[in-house]
Amino acid sequence: MATTPGTPSVLRAMNDRAALDLLLAHGPLSRTRIGKLTGLSKPTASQLLARLEAAGLVVATGTTEGRPGPSAQLYAVNAGAAHVAALDVDPGRIRAAVADLTGETVGSFELATPGRASTGVVSQVTQAVEGAAKDAGLTTAGLHRVVIGTPGAFDPSTGRLRYASHLPGWHSPTLLDELAAALPMPVEYENDVNLAAVAEQRLGAARGHGDFVLLWADAGLGAALVLGGRLHRGWTGGAGEVGFLPVPGAPLIRRVAQANGGGFQELAGAVAVPRIAKGLGHQTPEQPAVEVAVDLLERAACGEAGLCGLLPEYAHRLAVGLASVVAVLDPELIVLSGGLAVAGGEPLRSLVQTELADLAAPRPRLVLGEIHRSPVLRGALQSALEATRDEVFDTSSR
Repeated sequence: MATTPGTPSVLRAMNDRAALDLLLAHGPLSRTRIGKLTGLSKPTASQLLARLEAAGLVVATGTTEGRPGPSAQLYAVNAGAAHVAALDVDPGRIRAAVADLTGETVGSFELATPGRASTGVVSQVTQAVEGAAKDAGLTTAGLHRVVIGTPGAFDPSTGRLRYASHLPGWHSPTLLDELAAALPMPVEYENDVNLAAVAEQRLGAARGHGDFVLLWADAGLGAALVLGGRLHRGWTGGAGEVGFLPVPGAPLIRRVAQANGGGFQELAGAVAVPRIAKGLGHQTPEQPAVEVAVDLLERAACGEAGLCGLLPEYAHRLAVGLASVVAVLDPELIVLSGGLAVAGGEPLRSLVQTELADLAAPRPRLVLGEIHRSPVLRGALQSALEATRDEVFDTSSR
């Protein structure tokens, strides 16, 4: 039955959600503390907790100790009330994780998928989800939702993956329907860099910011655009595919979708760092470009004499691309993330900030990302948790 704003059931649901959010933010709280933080009277707070306990959303966890007066019962969110899964997909592997309702990771699994694996994508995804669920002591039936992060984006008008030709097997027009049929929970999809931005906005350097750009510098270059507190994905999901940007200092690349890259990718992607080092007279090993680039940037950031010109040149190249983004969006903040940004660290950030000040009229603040460990996976878990909490914590119809 539908409810009307202002009715007792709606007000109770609002108070319930406020209390649950406080328990998530603060951990176990007493009835008195919940009453003070919400402004509810003691009897109302008691009724609220009894209602949430009966609904299986909170549990008694112990009592206060070490304080004057009698001990008080503590309450916490029932971590087992729901579980979510997340996947981080790249051409070589799928990482999966399961979190409980409080956000704690309780299961993980990694599946190697090098090259064009003989098993299909649906089988790979199912195996990864099942592996993480098993590690958490669950079955897939016990998962409320899964969010999958991939390079590129699924075009909402066609359901096909775009901007990620390097991800074999993921371009079937029926893939989303096949995954929906194979998995027993709702399945959502998001660009991997967008999910890194979600992690930074909820847990890291972009907390409290509603307008920011996250520049992802790793094997590829990408950006996430957060405007008015929301991800801006674009008409086909391609907003933020800045690797395709034509930029000064790089050849103009045509048919960029077929090339899977563009001017900015050539100018400042991982492949560019060894080239800069060679131009400085430094020989580089025959290894994957991203591994070589990370090593070179780390050594340059530590002041290695033979690489003293590497960071200024690479910072200039990053700033050239960022200047176009800043001119269009005028963001409050830019977050530098990904393996290359982490390797260059504060010296690289400072140089990019200085260069950007010369190249762009707006002056956004640049910061380094704070989520270095599995940012895509953590962002996917955050996304899954937010949607799931909205559903599980809604007590208006109970």
